[in-house]
Amino acid sequence: MSDGRLSTDLYVSAHVRQAAQANVPMMVLRRGDASSGTMILKINLLNGTARMLVEARFDDARVWTPATRQDPMPERDADEYMTRQGEIDPDAWLIEIEDKQGRVWFPGKVVSL
Repeated sequence: MSDGRLSTDLYVSAHVRQAAQANVPMMVLRRGDASSGTMILKINLLNGTARMLVEARFDDARVWTPATRQDPMPERDADEYMTRQGEIDPDAWLIEIEDKQGRVWFPGKVVSL
């Protein structure tokens, strides 16, 4: 990559390992573009709800924006959202994190637009 950032493939792999060391399951549901695919996170709160966050750039910093107005949403709706996004954007990385605390596990602020 010309801007000095890690490829998405390496970046995701590092964070999956970091979460695993803390006994937090993080699964790559679908690999996107290895060099620069956008990440979409489903943070399963393990209570029947999930947060859906989409990676974005703001002033060249990574931020996370809620995917919908309903945050958190029923887990079934989150699964449907992931399926739709996978069909729309074949380059996107679809990642599920199972964390009762709702931690993002990737750097960047969570912002509302």
